[in-house]
Amino acid sequence: MIRSLRCLIAPAVALIAVLAAVQPAAAANIQRVVSPGGIEAWLVQEPSLPLVALNFAFVGGSSEDPADKPGVAYMVSSLLDDGAGELDAKAFQQRVEENAVELRFSATQDYFYGSIRLLRDRREQSFDLLRLALNQPRFDADAVGRVRDQILAGLRRETTDPGSIANRAWWRTAFPDHPYGRPTGGTLTSIPTIAADDLRTYAGRVLTRDTLKIAAVGDIDPATLGQILDRVFGSLPATGKRVGMPDAAVRDSGRRIVTQLNVPQAVVRLGGAGIMRKDPDFIPAFVVNHILGGGSFSSRLYDEVREKRGLAYGVYSYLLTLRHAAMFMAGTQTQADSTREALELIESQIRRMGDEGPTEAELAKAKAYLKGSYALNFDTSTKIASILLQNQLDDLGIDYIDKRNGLIDAVTIEDARRAAKRLAEGGMLVTVVGQPKGLASKEPGG
Repeated sequence: MIRSLRCLIAPAVALIAVLAAVQPAAAANIQRVVSPGGIEAWLVQEPSLPLVALNFAFVGGSSEDPADKPGVAYMVSSLLDDGAGELDAKAFQQRVEENAVELRFSATQDYFYGSIRLLRDRREQSFDLLRLALNQPRFDADAVGRVRDQILAGLRRETTDPGSIANRAWWRTAFPDHPYGRPTGGTLTSIPTIAADDLRTYAGRVLTRDTLKIAAVGDIDPATLGQILDRVFGSLPATGKRVGMPDAAVRDSGRRIVTQLNVPQAVVRLGGAGIMRKDPDFIPAFVVNHILGGGSFSSRLYDEVREKRGLAYGVYSYLLTLRHAAMFMAGTQTQADSTREALELIESQIRRMGDEGPTEAELAKAKAYLKGSYALNFDTSTKIASILLQNQLDDLGIDYIDKRNGLIDAVTIEDARRAAKRLAEGGMLVTVVGQPKGLASKEPGG
């Protein structure tokens, strides 16, 4: 559950001014810190910042939910800061507010994430709240009941939301026999069955030191960080009992599922096989996707669907890499009368990119943009911590930030054409929700 209870205006202004000079160059000063107890973190120390941002993750998000109880990880993430140790929910949140702490937890298919952002002079009190949340969550009956009701209310709203319906249908169809096919947020039937014991069992299995990755940015030195790592994370179980999960591939590529819903616009989701993060073709595919649909106002999809024909306000594509599967995704939202034309345009542009690849001019422009805009990812301590954490999860190496632009610059037109062909050749599973005119469900090859 996201908690952001006090606006730190003055520190935020100072942060932006300082980090304008830091940018990716600060990442060149990444230090690998190992605590006395053996817990590792990556640190960017910046004494001029009055803040500390610390991000962390454990392997095992919603994929570790019991098969018959999707939503356990999501409920745990929503309840860790709703009472811990001797502090009930009200007392815990009062301490959070008094110390101006931003404390967040979340779960994706693969990871359970946490982050804390705190003032330098409230460091001890703030990190102690994180220690309590991770090591002594209460899962009190009243808090569990309140969060359960909030989640159920959100799930009921999703039953009439076309985007939610399209997304759930896509994942359920793409991964029918795999944990990725289960909804991270649970279902209307699963959430009522999740009890406090399920939450405690999940936390004991997943919140363990063996898969823990940590990144810190701000006014904290390596020795102090090492002591804090041991105090906050040192009492967690050394190892967990995670479910073994196989690699998976998108099923039913070429299938289209149309769900009728009485809404003004139709939502379109497409997805097919992508390229794994450590694959040599990932960086070429990343550049190709920017040209096709990831470059917002400069992409081919935006030009064809929005600019030339005005069929939608937005259209996009992106690469999604999970631990056990890689996807190439695209989508839009458009009027019922325009749905068929918009979908056919998206599909034709994907085929064209696969057949021809990008032009030399498009490749040069995309590379220049992707290299030049990279510094925008380093304008806050939270962003830097997030990038350092993700680089650890992707096993890219502590020097990846220094190497990244060189990898993009090295992409040749042959690399780009090869990656484009790989993205397009497998076909796409399509889900459409709304009242599209002249568009029906079809089976692969139909």
